[in-house]
Amino acid sequence: MKDKRILYVSSEVVPYLPETEISSMSFEAPKMVNKQGGQIRIFMPRYGNINERRHQLHEVIRLSGINLVINDLDMPLIIKVASIPKERIQVYFIDNEEYFKRKATLTDEDGKLFADNDERAIFFAKGVIETVKKLNWAPDIIHVNGWLAALLPLYLKEFYKNEPLFTESKIVTSVYNQSFEGTLDKNMIKKIQFDNLDEESIKPLENPTYNNLMKVAINNSDAIIKGSAELPKELEDHLNAIEQPVLEYLPIDDFADQYTEFYNTKVLN
Repeated sequence: MKDKRILYVSSEVVPYLPETEISSMSFEAPKMVNKQGGQIRIFMPRYGNINERRHQLHEVIRLSGINLVINDLDMPLIIKVASIPKERIQVYFIDNEEYFKRKATLTDEDGKLFADNDERAIFFAKGVIETVKKLNWAPDIIHVNGWLAALLPLYLKEFYKNEPLFTESKIVTSVYNQSFEGTLDKNMIKKIQFDNLDEESIKPLENPTYNNLMKVAINNSDAIIKGSAELPKELEDHLNAIEQPVLEYLPIDDFADQYTEFYNTKVLN
């Protein structure tokens, strides 16, 4: 992967959040590429339960300050950055007072999904893309992890389809068995329609379940990785029906060689 540029976009990353399949792989995969001489950038949301002092987050003024339009409202984008100790890896945090100040990630203390998770997902997708544009850093691969990041492939393929920085970028989505019960806000599709995205592409989001959100990510990706040993049957069936290459699940202590080969031969080829 020497000199290849890989952008990792994840809903969670170790050590900033507890260990899960997503947060662990969102650290281990970039670390692997970094060791192989590749260039990496990691983006995640700046949830309010991330300890800024302990992890030494600081705002990047030159990247902050633009407004993103979400559901016809201007929402200020704040970018923070931190370094993972001993790894020489920088992590960029997408922040906004309205969406990410609360002291939790995706659910409240009763385990109930936040009502605005749909808008947070739109904001996160747009925020990552606008920041990478400001960095003027054209990725060879964009690797998406976690459902809060699942709108990124759709926005890249539709809303930003004429953005020259991403014309050569290939999108990989990892699909995990880390889902949510019920649906996101039923008006989610209207908020996305505000951005004039292709009606057929967003049709599954008429019913914004976890499975439908991931189907939209899969449909707009160039390759898929199974991030969990078992996935919901509906997603397994969907993966069996697509034409894009799919890498089967690999345990975290045995993924490096096959990820590298998949990136080189199936994604970049």
